[in-house]
Parts: sequence; C-alpha cells; structure tokens
Amino acid sequence: GSGLSSIPGIRRLASNNYNLTVWNRTLSKAQKSINHVKTDKVSAKTFNINEIKGTVEQGDIIVSQLTASMHMDIAKICLEKKCHFVTTSYLAPDIKKLNEQAVAQNLTFINEVGLDPGIDHFFSHLLVQELKSLNLNNLSVSYKSYCGGIPAVPNDFKYKFSWSPVGVIRALNSPAKFTQNFEEKLVPQPYKEVKNHLINSESFEAYPNRDSLPYIEEYLFSPEWKIKEFVRGTLRLNGWTLAWREIFNMLEKQDANIEEQIQQKSNELWKNYRYDKNEEDRVVLWVNLEAEQQDKKVFSSTYQLDEKGSGENTAMAKLVSITLSAAVDLMLQNKIQPGVQAAPSNKHIIDYFFKVLSDYSIKIDHH
Repeated sequence: GSGLSSIPGIRRLASNNYNLTVWNRTLSKAQKSINHVKTDKVSAKTFNINEIKGTVEQGDIIVSQLTASMHMDIAKICLEKKCHFVTTSYLAPDIKKLNEQAVAQNLTFINEVGLDPGIDHFFSHLLVQELKSLNLNNLSVSYKSYCGGIPAVPNDFKYKFSWSPVGVIRALNSPAKFTQNFEEKLVPQPYKEVKNHLINSESFEAYPNRDSLPYIEEYLFSPEWKIKEFVRGTLRLNGWTLAWREIFNMLEKQDANIEEQIQQKSNELWKNYRYDKNEEDRVVLWVNLEAEQQDKKVFSSTYQLDEKGSGENTAMAKLVSITLSAAVDLMLQNKIQPGVQAAPSNKHIIDYFFKVLSDYSIKIDHH
C-alpha cells in the first residue's frame, strides 16, 4: 500500500538500493512513490493478492500498509511462502496466535513500528529501563503517553482530516481502559474524560483511548511497582471539546440511524475540514514516567517530539513510515528475533530507529 502515511518510508527504502516492489490499488500512486530512483531493483505493480502470493519468495519481507482487516491475509501468505511480515498497525489477536508457527519457521512478524503505536513504545521502554536502573524500592508509578496529529495552524474546528473522518468519529465511541488513582477504569465514551494537559507551557486537551492495560506488561513494568496512573491517550488542540460538541451530542443520542448520521457528518467534515494540498500538519507525542516513594517524588522523566511537515512529507507520514523503514533495515540485518511481536525494547535497536529519525531532522527531546 502506498497511501499517505507510506511515501517517505517507501522513498527511503527505494534510495537504499534494496530490491523493492510497491503494490498499490492505484498503480500511478505506486509509480509516483518510487519516481525519484532509476534502477531495475525497484518496481511498481497493481495490488493483486493472488499475484503477490505467486511472486514472493522465501526470505522476502512483506510490508502491509493496507487496512487492518487485510493484514491477516498477508500474514497467511507470509507463513505459506516463508516470508517475514511487518506493519505499523496494532498487533491483532488473530496475528498474535501465529507466533508458534512463525518461530518454528524462523520468521519475524513485527507490528506497531510506526508513530503511535511505535515511537511511543520506544520512549516507554527507555523510561522504564531508566527507572529500573536506579534500583529503588516501594515505588508507586504514574505513566502517561499522549499523541496527536493536529493542524500546525489551529482552525475553528481545532482539527483537520487527511482521510475519511468516519474512523475518527467511530473511535470516539470505543471504550477506553486505564488506571487512575490505583484503580482500573473503563469508560464507554472516552471523550467525556478530556483533561487539560500542558506541554512546554502550551495547553492541550487529552483523553484516554483503547485499552492501555496490556502495555503494563509489554513495557516490562516491575511487578513490585504499585501503579497509580497508567494511560495511553489522544492529544487535541485546546478548544477541541467545544468545537466538537455537536458530534458528541450525536453520538450520545445514538439514534436508530446513527451509522447514516456518522456518514453524513463525515461527508460534511471532509468537505469543510480536510488538509489543503500543501498545508502544514503537526504531530505532538509526549510520554512521561514518574515514581513516588512514601508520597515523595523520586523520579520523573519525559520523552517528547513536536514535528511539522507538508506535502507528501507531512509530520504524520514521516514519523510513521520512516520508523517503519528502519524496522525493515533491522530485519534485513537479522537484528530482530523471530516470532510475532510489537515494537522492540532493546536500547541498541531503539537507538538505531532514533538515528534514522535524526537523519530526517526529527528531534527527540528527553528531560
């Protein structure tokens, strides 16, 4: 797939002189993504799953930047043809079940190596390692991770769309699970949990999304730590709640024709609030870990980035796909172990991702 958030990474891989085939439903988009190189090693083809199955060979890496519902079809081809698999999407339960088969065939199936999920995991792993290195006991810890793609210049709606708004609207109705004040919380409508959040003295709005809790184990939190707060969430511009009130009211009412209403609202938003051709977007990612001993703060550390971009190099596209392309490098170097997994936790490997991002002038701040 050579969609909006794939192009910078495809260009990077094509420039690295790898044997690369880009498959896309619209052939012209695939061709455009590699038009900066003139080499026989790189080609573009019209997406056809049967043709992919017939073309790939043992040891190939298949990058799936398709819609989430299609990853399983690609993963099955990978098992059958003994290929490796990589995607920026969340690790789905059905793909997780392929772990034994992948390990048995010495195949790497890596997921969640984009921005969020992806870079946020790198930040989290490093923070946990930093706290563990202090060997402190009797800790209660608070973890917060917020990420948002927002317009670089705020508009009246406090948001802009790069693709169909339907997904964004539906996600507002997906329950969120997190830990607050040492207790697990489940909220059916996360937008009701919006809090003000300061980053570098700029005020944002933040709310929890999805199920944060499995990441306590994924980030290798020490079993001895008492968890006071643990939340992964979405960041929005200040004033977002007010600007979106009408949408919240629609979701709240849940009329019989809610799906129709969502579609209608989506069409209207797409008409009024899509990014202009070369308009600048912005991504802010902020991850913090704090620890207390007897109610006294003994540790606080933060990783953050604040990136802007435009054209085919939007902040979102760079952060998702350059990160993904670095994962492909590491797979080609056999640096990632076999099996089904999310983003790596090894510091040396994370340092490689950071180096590649810094080659693209992406600044990561740690304090």
